[in-house]
Amino acid sequence: MSAEGLERQTRSYLSNNVPQIQEHGGFFEVQDVDEEAGEVTVAIGGACSGCGIAPMTMKAIRHRLPEELEDISKVNVVRAGGPRAAVMPTKTEEMEEMDEYEDYSPPF
Repeated sequence: MSAEGLERQTRSYLSNNVPQIQEHGGFFEVQDVDEEAGEVTVAIGGACSGCGIAPMTMKAIRHRLPEELEDISKVNVVRAGGPRAAVMPTKTEEMEEMDEYEDYSPPF
């Protein structure tokens, strides 16, 4: 599939299956697509900064996109840069590693 097709599928999936990002004042953008490797990089920002479940949302996106879209094998989720940058809590990386979130399954 073309890079444009992967980007379109990714945007569509996130818009339809993770509406909480935009409903809560956050945003996402597809920053990069490597069609040969099937790798997509998604940036989240806006109100995602400071959100207590941002680490779980990031983790869910990383795991669910490859499960749902057959042409995607790996997803990187990063913080958005520039004027709409997210300033995530400093504990984001630690939270992703916490056992409490290991089996967490967000409702999307």
